Amino acid sequence: MRPGRRDRGGRRGRRRMTSERDAARDSQAMAPMRWEIGDITVTRVMELPTMAMEPDDLLQTTREVVARHDWLKPDYVTPDLLLRANIQAFVIEAGGKRIMVDPCVGNDKPREGQLFSMLQTPFLERLAVAGYPRESIDFVLCTHLHFDHCGWNTMLVGGEWVPTFPNARYLFARAEYACATKPQGEEEAAVYRDSVRPVMAAGLVDLVDPLHEIVAGVRLEPSPGHTPGHCCVTLESRGQTAMITGDALHHPLQAAEPDICSLYCWDKTLAVASRKSILEIASITGATLFGSHFPEPTAVRVRKAATGWRMDGVRGVRGSATSE
Repeated sequence: MRPGRRDRGGRRGRRRMTSERDAARDSQAMAPMRWEIGDITVTRVMELPTMAMEPDDLLQTTREVVARHDWLKPDYVTPDLLLRANIQAFVIEAGGKRIMVDPCVGNDKPREGQLFSMLQTPFLERLAVAGYPRESIDFVLCTHLHFDHCGWNTMLVGGEWVPTFPNARYLFARAEYACATKPQGEEEAAVYRDSVRPVMAAGLVDLVDPLHEIVAGVRLEPSPGHTPGHCCVTLESRGQTAMITGDALHHPLQAAEPDICSLYCWDKTLAVASRKSILEIASITGATLFGSHFPEPTAVRVRKAATGWRMDGVRGVRGSATSE
């Protein structure tokens, strides 16, 4: 996901914060959600309430295409066929380590889109409530280095960007980091300056190769296309498997229509190939997929449909991690 082209004071201002109609429901929806994959725990921590947006603000598609797939309602699309999407991070507990995956947008960061610029959210407080104070994180893994997947790499302290997770090693795929050092525009340059370069300067970054194993049962899986070095995260424990998709899949609509890409894919042919491979393997193996922007149900299982695939939700458990 990237700052919206229509989120810059332009046409219709069509993204809107929706899905929660009152404060109590909002609070419940923002609570941590946990799943168990064998001995591995995955916890979702949200940064912003669920959004609803025009399909063509995120994907190269229309409401007419969305309307073909009734199974997307009511969880993944609104009654008027807007796409629901989350900004959220995952924390993996495995092998006695805590791995933060895709730390969202971050506070105080100037971004092109009004919706995501200069945020002031209690994300770190939510993370602590979930059982993961920032000092307890051992690894930070960015599936790719777009602004909404690496923003909390750093925080603003005394006018300087400093690492948010001071005791963690930050893991970037080599190809992804190489791309980030050569930004194609001011937005990309800003992300590098405030969310990537400071952790590199602090000596906290390890550049890793595809298929890198972080701890036993947790490894990277190359999935290029959305960006050059995009990686998913594969989890395996006690015969169960799962994957955190990053932006290989932005929305469940792309299971039904896998040839549809986001507006922001670097190589659409590669993106489609990566997506179809993920969906096919998940449908055969029964792996759980965690969609990095999927609203609830954020975790899904995949099955073949007459055309493409469809998804069935895997409900998690609300609440904090078990105290050690």
